[in-house]
Amino acid sequence: MSGYRESLQRAALYVGGFLGPFGGGVVVSMLPEIGEDTGVSAGVAATTVTAYLGVFAVFMLFSGTLGARWGRLRTVRTAYVVYAVVSVAAALAPTFSLLIGARMLQGAGNAFTTPLLLAALAAITPRESLGRALGLFGAMQAAGQTTAPLVGGLAAEVNWRWAFVVLAAAAVVLAVIGLPDRMDEDEEGPARLRDALRPRVLRVGVVALLGFGALGGLGFLLAFRVEDDFGLSPAGRGALLTVFGLAGILTARRVGTLIDRIGAHRSVLLGAVSGAVLLVAAGALGSIAVIAAVWFVAGIASQCVLVAANAAVLGDSGGNRGGAVSVVLAFRFGGAALAPAALTPLYATHPTAAFVVPAVLLAVMAPLMMPSDPASATDR
Repeated sequence: MSGYRESLQRAALYVGGFLGPFGGGVVVSMLPEIGEDTGVSAGVAATTVTAYLGVFAVFMLFSGTLGARWGRLRTVRTAYVVYAVVSVAAALAPTFSLLIGARMLQGAGNAFTTPLLLAALAAITPRESLGRALGLFGAMQAAGQTTAPLVGGLAAEVNWRWAFVVLAAAAVVLAVIGLPDRMDEDEEGPARLRDALRPRVLRVGVVALLGFGALGGLGFLLAFRVEDDFGLSPAGRGALLTVFGLAGILTARRVGTLIDRIGAHRSVLLGAVSGAVLLVAAGALGSIAVIAAVWFVAGIASQCVLVAANAAVLGDSGGNRGGAVSVVLAFRFGGAALAPAALTPLYATHPTAAFVVPAVLLAVMAPLMMPSDPASATDR
C-alpha cells in the first residue's frame, strides 16, 4: 500500500507541473465571453493573462527560497489550498476587478508550487537520470500550456466560470494526495536568497529568458504573420500554434535523456542555434504546411534550451536549489512578458526583422551565457 501511495504522490508531483501553465492559459480562448459577462472589452479581459503571469514571475524570484525555509511539502500543499480557494473566488467574481484580483492570487499561489516541485524532483531523482525526469516534467508543462485554450473554449461554450471550478477541483485533489515525504530531505540549514542569486544562476536565468522569450514566447508574432500573409482564421492560427506545445509533449522526455548524455551546455548550444534557424524560417517561408512543420521542430529546440536550464541549476551542488530554479523560472516567464512589448513595434515597421533579431540574440547570447558542465568554483 505504501508503494502505491508513493507512486501516486510522485505522479501528483508531475501533475502539479501541468496545473501551472494550464491555469495561466485557460482564459486565452474565452476572453470575449469574460469581457461580455463582466462588462469590459476583450482587450481589457486579456489583462487576466498578464495579471496571472506577471505576479507569477515576480513572486518566483523569492518563492523557492521561502518555500525551502518553510518546508517544501508544507508550502506546496498550502499553496494548492490557496489556489483552490482563489479559483473558486474567480468563478464567483461578480465584477472584473475581483476577477483580476483572484487571477493575481492564482499567479502568486502557482509561484509557490512550480519551483518547489522541480527542487523536490531533483531531491528524489538520481543525478544521472535527472534530465529524463525534468524532461517528463517539461512535457507535462507543455501539455498544460497546449490543452488550456481547448479546455477553456469548451467551458466557455457552457459558461466560462466552469473553467475555474475545474482548476479548483484539480488543486484540491493534488492537496489531498500530497507529495513524497522525501522531497524535503536534501535541505541543509536555512535557505539564503544570495545562494539563489549567485552569478551562475543568473547566467542560466538569461539563457531561460532567451530560450522562452525568443521561441515559445513568439507565438503571437507567428500569429500576426500568418494572418497578414496568408489570411489564416483564428481557428487556423490556434491550430498552427498548438504544434509547438505538441512537440514538447512528445519529445521533452527524450530531450531530457539527451541532456543526461551530452550535458546541459551542449544541449543549449544545439537548441539555441537550431532554434534560431527555425525562427528565421518561420518568419520567411511561404507555405503554411512548411511553417507548421518548422514550428513543431522549434518546439523541440525550445525544450533543449529550457529543460537544460532547469537541469543546470538543479544538478548543481550549490545551495538553495529551490530558490535557484525559482529565479531561473522568473527570468523565463519574464522573457515571455517582454517579447510582445519589444517586438510588436518592430514587426509593424519590418516584419522579417522581428524574427531575425530574437533569432540572432538566441543563437549568440544563449551559448555564451550558459555555464560550462560542470560549473567551476568561481562561477558559484
